[in-house]
Amino acid sequence: MVTAEFPINETMRKPKQIRVGLSWHSPFLLLVPALASIGAVSVYPVFLGLWLSFRDTTLASPTDTFVGLGNYLQLFSDSQFWNAWIHTIQFTCASTLFETLIGLMIALVLCERFRGRGMVRAAMLVPWAIPTVVTSKMFGWLFDGQNGMVNYLLRSVSLIRHNVDWYGSPDFALTTIIIADVWKTTPFIALLLMAGLQTIPGSLSEASVIDGANAWQRFWYVRLPLLAPTLLIASMFRALDAFRIFDLVYVLTGGGPADSTEVLSTLTYKNLFSALQVGYGSSLSTMMFLTEILIALIFGVFLLRQMRAIGQ
Repeated sequence: MVTAEFPINETMRKPKQIRVGLSWHSPFLLLVPALASIGAVSVYPVFLGLWLSFRDTTLASPTDTFVGLGNYLQLFSDSQFWNAWIHTIQFTCASTLFETLIGLMIALVLCERFRGRGMVRAAMLVPWAIPTVVTSKMFGWLFDGQNGMVNYLLRSVSLIRHNVDWYGSPDFALTTIIIADVWKTTPFIALLLMAGLQTIPGSLSEASVIDGANAWQRFWYVRLPLLAPTLLIASMFRALDAFRIFDLVYVLTGGGPADSTEVLSTLTYKNLFSALQVGYGSSLSTMMFLTEILIALIFGVFLLRQMRAIGQ
């Protein structure tokens, strides 16, 4: 059998490399579609709303004039605005505080090893997965002033003698909304804090046990300082989201009774889409945006201080 050998040179051993000439601005050109989408969805509406807030634009009449700071001067003298702003701050502070505390307790429990932990973790997320409109209707039935389950249970244990009109009374309506929001959003905080707890090395807790620390001391001196950045980030996310509350209030009370649950989102909606006052409604939305920036800055200052304290 005769075999033929063919000489192989170096050009045949090395694969050919095709060089494509790319200029320095080619990567930026690839980002243009994404940047254009973000600008059209996020940046452009912000500047448009800011521009409209300086104009007296009303869709009910052909009014469109530049008024400068006129809308903001009217805003600061408007009692409805301050009423809605105070209710929004109260709702934000109360819901964020209770959701963070309850979420922290749930996260600490779910980080422990016990039978059925995975099933409990999955069940914990059910309230968060339920749409807000469904939650509003459900709590509307639970806290119904005539046939609600809450009144029935409170009467059964003799805590009340007569039915309470929960979301129909100015004294209890905002509290009812806070309870509904805490029930729905606490699992989100618990999920974030549980992820933060799992990043803490277990050797630190074991070393504290060897040193004679009890369960409270391990939590207060070991876990909590290391969890503080995650705690602040989770609280900041929740506070910014709570400040924009709309659907829960709109479905459950509509801002009533007697404007006792009116928040900035519902007030802005009424001015923009009911009264068709685009200029004044845009000034309301701009004030919401500025307040959220202030909230983010406050949390950012505390977050930087905490990260410097733990040396990150």
